[in-house]
Amino acid sequence: MTRFAAWLVALALLAAGPAAAQEPSPPTRGAQLTLLHINDVYETMPIDGRGGLARVATLKRRVAASGHTPLITIGGDFLSSSVASTVFMGKQMIDGFNAMGLDIATLGNHEFDFGKAVLLQRMAESKFQYVVTNVLDEATGKPIGNAAPFAVRTVDGLKVGFLGLCLNGEEVSPERRRGLRFLPPLDAASSAVASLRAEHVDIIVAVTHLSYEEDRQLALRYPDIGVILGGHEHYQITAVVGKTLISKAGSDAKSVARIDLRKDATGVDRHFAMIPVDADIPDDPDTARVVADYETRLGTALDANVATSLTPLEGDSRRLRSSETNLGNLLADAMRAHVGADIAIINSGSIRGDRTFAAGRLSRRELLTMQPFGNKLCKIEVTGRTIVDALTSATESWPAAAGRFPQVSGLTFTLDRAKPARERVADVRVGGAPIALDRRYTLATSDYQIGGGDGYTMFANQRTLVGPEAGDLIVTALENYLAAAKQVSPTVEGRIIVR
Repeated sequence: MTRFAAWLVALALLAAGPAAAQEPSPPTRGAQLTLLHINDVYETMPIDGRGGLARVATLKRRVAASGHTPLITIGGDFLSSSVASTVFMGKQMIDGFNAMGLDIATLGNHEFDFGKAVLLQRMAESKFQYVVTNVLDEATGKPIGNAAPFAVRTVDGLKVGFLGLCLNGEEVSPERRRGLRFLPPLDAASSAVASLRAEHVDIIVAVTHLSYEEDRQLALRYPDIGVILGGHEHYQITAVVGKTLISKAGSDAKSVARIDLRKDATGVDRHFAMIPVDADIPDDPDTARVVADYETRLGTALDANVATSLTPLEGDSRRLRSSETNLGNLLADAMRAHVGADIAIINSGSIRGDRTFAAGRLSRRELLTMQPFGNKLCKIEVTGRTIVDALTSATESWPAAAGRFPQVSGLTFTLDRAKPARERVADVRVGGAPIALDRRYTLATSDYQIGGGDGYTMFANQRTLVGPEAGDLIVTALENYLAAAKQVSPTVEGRIIVR
């Protein structure tokens, strides 16, 4: 049986059955391979002193200098979303990863944000290997781009098999799936696992961009998978399900999950540590030069002052995706005002930055950090019943944080903790009056949502007043709203009441 000498800390999902914590141990002496895993990396530079591709590059070089063979893996979500990605369409990430020495990548939902053509271009520019088992190019029937359905690396007598899985849910809208075929990830894994067994690998490593629950089901269905290096969740998760180690490193390379693999007569040892990426790790000069060049090219225009906020703006992802926040209110108000709608609903997952924006000047750079996707502002006409259906669907996962959770303007509603998921939305009001289910209201929302993104399928095929082809960017609506106001001080005012 494979042995563990790792300090395993399960975060956030204890009920799913992670292993009990053990005493920490030093990295394995004589390990043939060291995996350095990151996921959901949107920024090349450190954020609040943590992260940075140049530091991860140094970490890899330090591991190599210590006598280990390192491989850096990434569990998807890197081409978008960020300020720089809005400008460079993800090329700054590819060039940064090339300089850093990334080895193996799989795709996440944000790799499809710019469409198939841009993704293929970025994959062609990459010097690292893509392993994608379940996303096929409809034109060829093969994995998209230059991806392999599985891969084998042999290091010092240790034979490691890799497969790569991307989620296939509503996070990728129908518009962004054009020309692609997404296979159910857990089903698609079957052929890759069988192929790797036939290669007689010593251990199988799945690099995934799935929810933790899907990773857990993957481990239970395929016990031959020894390690799952995951993504999608933006916080650290390390757990054991069956015999499989599952690890996610958080986001923006603020930490690196290190797994040392050592083969002996009894199997493959997996020694785990979560390494903080902070100022104690200096920049690798070559990677830092690439990163700095892109930062310079962003130009001073992004630093132009737009307006002043008299209060901090709450943009923490977990808060946005589970509760009303003043930043969510500000953005929804800007959308509603820009198109003159009765109400506005925006999915919280489209509001980025994952931080509290300090009170004071708001620059274009900060606005793009909040709204980096290039989504268009649309106006449609819907019934009150459709609005209630949307709120019900969007809060179905609540109180768990979810990208579909709504931030709203022009309406209020109540969430009842005691009720079942499909019954917890109550007392929906528009302009202070109870919503009329058969009345038609005008709604400001995004092209992503009217395309069915994040489960907002009820917005499809509604009467369109301002469509994507005519709509302005949401970030433009936000800038115009702020520039006209000059000063704002949004508050949490009871638009979403919890009881």
